[in-house]
Amino acid sequence: MKRNNPIINSDFPDPDIIRVEDTYYMASTTMHYMPGCDILRSFDLMNWEFVTHAYETLAENEAYQLANEKEAYGKGMWAPSFCFHNGTFYITFTSNDLQKTILLTSQNIEKEWMKSEIEGFFYDGSLFFDDDEKVYMVHGQGVLYVTELERDLSKAKENGLHRVIVKDQEGIPLGYEGSHLYKKDGFYYLFTCHFLKNSWKTQDYFVSESLEKEFLGGCLIDDNMDYRKYGVAQGGIVDTPEGDWYCFMFQDRGALGRAPVIMPLSFLNGIPVVGEKVAKYLQIPSTRPEHHYNLLNGDDNFHYELNNKGRYLLKPWWQFNHNPDWDLISFQKKENTLSLMTKTCSSNLVFAKNTLTQRCTGPVSSAIVTVDGTHMKEGDLAGISAFIGCYGAIALGKDQNGYYLSMFARVASDSSVFGDFAYTEEPTEYERIQISSPVARLKVVTYFSDHEDMAEFYIEEENGNLRQLGISHPLYFKMDFFTGCRFGLFYFSRQQAGGRADFTKFRYQDHK
Repeated sequence: MKRNNPIINSDFPDPDIIRVEDTYYMASTTMHYMPGCDILRSFDLMNWEFVTHAYETLAENEAYQLANEKEAYGKGMWAPSFCFHNGTFYITFTSNDLQKTILLTSQNIEKEWMKSEIEGFFYDGSLFFDDDEKVYMVHGQGVLYVTELERDLSKAKENGLHRVIVKDQEGIPLGYEGSHLYKKDGFYYLFTCHFLKNSWKTQDYFVSESLEKEFLGGCLIDDNMDYRKYGVAQGGIVDTPEGDWYCFMFQDRGALGRAPVIMPLSFLNGIPVVGEKVAKYLQIPSTRPEHHYNLLNGDDNFHYELNNKGRYLLKPWWQFNHNPDWDLISFQKKENTLSLMTKTCSSNLVFAKNTLTQRCTGPVSSAIVTVDGTHMKEGDLAGISAFIGCYGAIALGKDQNGYYLSMFARVASDSSVFGDFAYTEEPTEYERIQISSPVARLKVVTYFSDHEDMAEFYIEEENGNLRQLGISHPLYFKMDFFTGCRFGLFYFSRQQAGGRADFTKFRYQDHK
């Protein structure tokens, strides 16, 4: 069965892929979303399903708890490195805001992961176990270093190897980053993303016969797949049980986020080669042809029970915006209802606690949910959003006149990926209508293409027809959130805390 590239048309950035016997595993960046560090599984490198999240929360501070209008947007987990060595799974990544290098380990990938730290800050680090059991980290931006670590991965080894292996030319703003190091047939292969002055990015490679000798290389792929001039880059390589090799990277796709792309890889006289263009279609043999994959997105009737830790184990496509406050979340089994409560007030959607999200997919996806505001207080808003820095939302609100429906959005000042970090700005309300019922069924539809991205917002009327509310709102990927657009279920109080909003019958549709 052939598949299109990107093989996942959704936001799974910085993928790192490993193979353990007949199974491929992917770790991907999740930044400020919790639980964090998505781990996916595949048997053919094209179809993927969730295995687990490697941690529940990353830090317990005001920023990660959205307390006192502090936040961790675009921060948290960046660029994982994924390894399997001597029966143990290893994931390392850096958190720029915490200035820490995090180490996650597990002997059973589906079970509990242990979280610790590697002393020092190894930006975009690539963990590498050599044949002689020495362990290294390749890291840096613009200038790339290789640093030997202690065998227990606690810190850099005293008097161990530490040297520059690649240095970009002067004048390149970002240069090399997102490195991955491998060893094949006695040679060391370094793959790294390269930001250039006059194009978005490329994927480069460097080769050496020793970590202490010169690394030589060049451009592996410079192709934007005819999509907004956004180059395919940043990722690693993996082999099949039959000995075939593939390169696995991502492409920036606007507000959709960063979508994984795969291409065949060969070695010509020791030089990695993928060709001039990314294949639009590919077919890779499966190690388990009869396997049925679970979905990466989906519906939910919110039928959950508490586990032995007093937590609800949600379907894996759900992640909270920042750390959840479980005292303000409940699932009513009898009514199949998600209930969100408040104990503090928030100025706007960006600071709303317990916003429950799952990724949008391209080119078109939609989500619809029923919201019951019977127990809301005056000034409260509850609804569903196209959740990104320049978000749009449709909400059930309550004011002195009763209940109303509102479509509001935060407008981006321009389409640049930089700037627009003013989270305290009030959103613009584009339409409001009074309603007599405290219950409404609300829908968001997202559109992603090579020329624009947008979201539309609808009310489902009693006869089942949809009525658009407000405008078609443009969406942009920016470095404020640094993640693709998601559907987000939210509830927050602006005047008086202590209310409750109930959500039922969530339905997700991928309009392929």
